[in-house]
Amino acid sequence: MVYLSKIAVAAACFASSVLAHPGEHHDAHVVRREIAARNQMASAAKRSIDSCSGSLKHREVNARSVARRANIAREIRQKRNIKSKPKKYRRDLATLEVYEAINHNETALGYSTATPETTIFSANTSCILTPENTDGPYYVTGESIRKNVTEDQAGVPLYLEIQYLDINTCLPVEDVYVDIWNCNSTGIYSGVVATGNEDSWNSTFLRGIQVSDSDGVASFETLFPGHYEGRATHTHLLSHSNVTVMANGTIQGGSVSHIGQLFWNEDLRSAVEATSPYNTNTQAVTSNADDTWSVVQAENDYDPYPEYLYLGDDITDGLLAWIQIGINVTADQSSTSYYSVAAVLQADGGHSTGASVGNGNGTAPANGTAPSS
Repeated sequence: MVYLSKIAVAAACFASSVLAHPGEHHDAHVVRREIAARNQMASAAKRSIDSCSGSLKHREVNARSVARRANIAREIRQKRNIKSKPKKYRRDLATLEVYEAINHNETALGYSTATPETTIFSANTSCILTPENTDGPYYVTGESIRKNVTEDQAGVPLYLEIQYLDINTCLPVEDVYVDIWNCNSTGIYSGVVATGNEDSWNSTFLRGIQVSDSDGVASFETLFPGHYEGRATHTHLLSHSNVTVMANGTIQGGSVSHIGQLFWNEDLRSAVEATSPYNTNTQAVTSNADDTWSVVQAENDYDPYPEYLYLGDDITDGLLAWIQIGINVTADQSSTSYYSVAAVLQADGGHSTGASVGNGNGTAPANGTAPSS
């Protein structure tokens, strides 16, 4: 499936009013203020990026993006020996609530090899995404720079491309180091130990770091996330600027330029969770409409859903997804309450920061060093 429109814009961070990650609670009044501030900042950022989105250089960036995504899709299909036609679906650009009207928004386009790649892989830049909010209580520093983060986990393969653009120029932001993490198919996070998430401080599955290239693109080979009670299905992103790359393939220092969460369409989530091992997850499902981050109240100022494409007839063949995220290159979130660190991964394994995994507010030591293995 493919969904149209995605430029992400950094707006106000905000936290959950009820259960988010297991054990996490926040003041409801504070949450409402944070959401209002986020929406106001998103509107201002949309005006900023709209003013430069028609520039020649930005159109050139989008043309390169179309070609890149098309090549990636072909390469993955060839590598996996997928012979069936890929599938693309369309979503209208209305409010996010309309996006989620399952029977209304998904219209198979039925394209063929003769369909222009601009139809399949382009992104409409008239609508803005702002996935920026708290990083949640499960962020771990010291993860390795690596593209494939799946390890031995089972699930639907997801090739995720994140493109960072400067909201003032609409041009790519190079050398952004991007942390990614999400739970596995049954709702478990690696790298932490918490009520309802009894894994291990030493595990690293579905976590890793990539750096954006000259087109502002960082890509990961990961898995579609599962769900857990209290939160809609989501993927975490946290970007760093001006870091030092260590000899062991980790990063240290720099600023935190963006913190965000990507959300996924309900139809897509349902299709994924009909497959194994997602269908063994007994935790209650939370829809996007009921998520504590209030993502469906955004109207047209931002859009927190990546565009995506089924790589074959069956969803288990995998997905190609992409999103553009507009950031303020001078921002630094590392000193705010929205930046919380649950653990640090070092040469001898993972260690808790001492903060409660359930409520965040952790203060991270240096990013640490990855295990020698």
